[in-house]
Amino acid sequence: MELVEKIRRAGVVGCGGAGFPTHAKLKGNIEYFIVNGAECEPLLWTDRYLMRNRAPELVEAVAALAAELSIPNAVIGLKKTYDLEIAALQAAIEAQHAPVRLHLLESFYPAGDEQTLVYEVTGRVVPPASIPISAGCVVDNAATVLAIADAMRGEPLTHKYLTVNGLAAHPTVLRVPVGTSWRRCLELAGGPTESKYFLVSGGPMMGKLCTMAEAETAVVTKTTSGILVLPENGWHANQSRLAVETMLHRAASACIQCRSCTELCPRHLLGHPLEPHRIMRKMAMGGDMDALVQDPVIRAAQLCCECGICETAACPMGLQPRKINALLKKELAARKLRWEGPKEPCEPSPEREYRKLPTARAAASTGVYEFYHREVRELIEDEPDCVELPLSMHIGAPSRPVVRDGQTVTCGELIAEIPEGALGANLHASISGRAELLDGRIRITKQ
Repeated sequence: MELVEKIRRAGVVGCGGAGFPTHAKLKGNIEYFIVNGAECEPLLWTDRYLMRNRAPELVEAVAALAAELSIPNAVIGLKKTYDLEIAALQAAIEAQHAPVRLHLLESFYPAGDEQTLVYEVTGRVVPPASIPISAGCVVDNAATVLAIADAMRGEPLTHKYLTVNGLAAHPTVLRVPVGTSWRRCLELAGGPTESKYFLVSGGPMMGKLCTMAEAETAVVTKTTSGILVLPENGWHANQSRLAVETMLHRAASACIQCRSCTELCPRHLLGHPLEPHRIMRKMAMGGDMDALVQDPVIRAAQLCCECGICETAACPMGLQPRKINALLKKELAARKLRWEGPKEPCEPSPEREYRKLPTARAAASTGVYEFYHREVRELIEDEPDCVELPLSMHIGAPSRPVVRDGQTVTCGELIAEIPEGALGANLHASISGRAELLDGRIRITKQ
């Protein structure tokens, strides 16, 4: 397990999702290691850039993991329209005689959802409320695998690749130290083309919404895959202004129970017992939350992957089933209520193939189609004079500082570690300078 230990020491976490510590995923009986190269969110080009330009390192890391962990199937899943990426990866596979194969996907959303990708590659359905390892699979995106490649050489995760797109003067892929301010990232992309705008961390479908004011203190974390600059009065900005009470009132007055949200739901199409239209009906009827959370229909909100199809492309009334599900998931988690329904493998819907959402339609449904066909191929690297690294940018316990306030640190030096016995990730200095211990962060300033 030497490679897994190197990954743990390097602080590698999932670079495009919730930030699950990668070393903790590489356990159990792994039959498939799947690289998620689908990058299904419109406007993001980070993984595509890496597959085009660092394909030999990606393939080497995949082959090394497969060899060390005795994984019989190593697969890179990407869209069949990614001609340059396919050519680069295929050349690397042939040059290294690597036991890695490509699986080409149709261009649909959410092809990059890990449970969707598992089914596309293996034909196996991850059981409800379970994770891919329950189907013998581990899924990591291309950026995470590149971080594994760096860890193989003893290099910790200190820098991030991310896309800046939308209303940016020069949309680009950046490589910057973890902890770089969003403000600096926007400057590197030429700045916004409008004086007022709205920002999204990640993609337009599942990304985190962020106002101009919130962006002033935002920094690049290990999980930042992109920063989108969008119109001030666009779809995302308008959605962010809806209060919970308003959403529920709209559900009560406007939901026509057409089932479109359920019939297009990717998890429902995989056979999971998730029916957003029934959840909306229950919530519209109101009632005491203590009673609602005991209802199996409401409990099924825990199966939602929050892809957003239900509210962006499915609902003809402009309602927000995804947000209702997200609120219920938080409520259920706060009450420590877990899914208690069936967890055996499901049978996908026979209509699944005909109900996949084209990626272009996903872009149009969120008001970003004007940027959809723009190619982002340029890379800009930068090192700011100051970074702020959050101690919690991954699933699990916050990292515990191991440096003193005012201590001089060098890039790559361990500055915070995993608490003993906890799930977490190490944190390393992303630039050299003087460290300051702040509330939940470590600031490093060049001297």
